[in-house]
Amino acid sequence: MKEPLKIAALGGFAGAGLALVITFGAAALGVAPFAANGNAMHAYLLAHPDVIVEMTNKLQAQQDAQDDNTRQRAVNKVGLKAYFDPRVAFVTGPANAKTTVVEFYDYNCPYCRASVPAMRKFYQMHKDVRFAFIEFPIKGPQSTAAARAAMAARKQPDKYVAFHFALMSQDGLVDQNAVFSIAKKTGLDVTKLKTDMASPSVDYALAAAHTLAQASGIDGTPAFIVNGKIREGAVTDDDLAQMAKA
Repeated sequence: MKEPLKIAALGGFAGAGLALVITFGAAALGVAPFAANGNAMHAYLLAHPDVIVEMTNKLQAQQDAQDDNTRQRAVNKVGLKAYFDPRVAFVTGPANAKTTVVEFYDYNCPYCRASVPAMRKFYQMHKDVRFAFIEFPIKGPQSTAAARAAMAARKQPDKYVAFHFALMSQDGLVDQNAVFSIAKKTGLDVTKLKTDMASPSVDYALAAAHTLAQASGIDGTPAFIVNGKIREGAVTDDDLAQMAKA
């Protein structure tokens, strides 16, 4: 999900900047039969509060579309190959796959967790798809520690996917205690995992993931790139199916 567009201080109709936004926004909707006059504007909006909601929604949709276009241009410029670099992502699936799925995520992101049922089902049902799992911790040190553990788990590749989905399925905070408990339950060698977490390759992967996200215009999680098309926010079964067809 994205932070909704905010129009500050809607109650302060005297602000010149806000008045202009409301005037032009309402005029664009064809609902403002008044001049740019503070009293007339105030009276009209009191009588028609739905205008504010409609105008805000339209402005939000326009901003979202502009942001999506900017991100897509950035992804096109970066090129799909960069997301399947094994130094940056855990990559699985056939190299010549017709369908490709990239996900940037944070293990403490609620929207990433909301996408887990759809992602896990899609992964299990599509062995012909090439996946790139990219840890992108943005929610503080606990998330960074969890990401480092997942990156280290790539050195035990047969255990990575189970470990990833188990981490992402937690209800509470994924901290180091949770990480090592889950690692043990999913069959990882915890001693090796702890050693590998301190590896320079993990430092590189962590820095590279942030650099790649920045170059792609990604500033939130989850972010999906399916067949080269980017989408931010939680996904459902239907969302993934439609994205994979495009």
